[in-house]
Formats: sequence, structure tokens, C-alpha cells
Amino acid sequence: MRAPIVPILLALLATPALAQDREPVTRQNLVDLAYVLGEAHALRQVCQGPGDQFWRGRMIRLVETEQPDAAMERRLRENFNTGFATRQGQFPVCTPAARRAEAAAMAHGRALAGRLSRATRQARAAPDAGPPEFMADRPAPR
Repeated sequence: MRAPIVPILLALLATPALAQDREPVTRQNLVDLAYVLGEAHALRQVCQGPGDQFWRGRMIRLVETEQPDAAMERRLRENFNTGFATRQGQFPVCTPAARRAEAAAMAHGRALAGRLSRATRQARAAPDAGPPEFMADRPAPR
């Protein structure tokens, strides 16, 4: 159930622009994705254990890739932490409802990643866009 979002996120991470240089709607999608990654992190941890850092690792990679300025990085981190705290408070133990919430968070993340991927492809298609760097070829941080 978790695997389908990973390729989309990896494709997203092949971005040609810094977070603060993106269009406002794209920046908001990044902030929303940070929130969803926080939710997914909390929900996965409740069922997999506190040592599971899968979605946190993806958030770290997102910040490293986007290279946001201080204000944007703060927004990304705050939204990740808010998503985490919200879901951690709602689901302190692993239940079928927690697993359904995790699936819903992943579906929302896939939708956001799709929007960001389309924005990235459009930016690459622009005549002044430089060659893309393919982050998907790099291993994820562990």
C-alpha cells in the first residue's frame, strides 16, 4: 500500500527550481505535502513502531532537494510537525481506523505529488529551463 507514492515522490524530487522560486500555488502544494508527510509518518509509526523513519526520511530529502530559504524551510517543517502531532493525537495506537487514515493520507500525498510533478514538467518544458537533475537516481537517506 505504501509503495505507489514512493516513485511519484522520487520523480517530484527531480525538481529544477528552489522552493522559494516556484509559483505560489506550487509552494503551497509543497507545504501541504509536508503536512501529509507528517501525518503519514505518525500513522506509520503507530503501527510500525517509533523506530520507523520512512516518511521522515522523505521529508528530509524534500527539504534537501528544494533548498528552501529560511522562511520556506520553517513553513515546511512546521507543517510536517503539525501533521505529525495531529495524527499522533488522533491515533495513539494502531487500529483499523489508523490504517485507513494512513491510506487516506497516502492518497492525498499521491494527489499532491502528481500536481507537483506536473508543475515540474511544465517548468522543464519552459525554454529557459536548464537541464534537470534526476534525484531519483540517488539513494534515499537512511
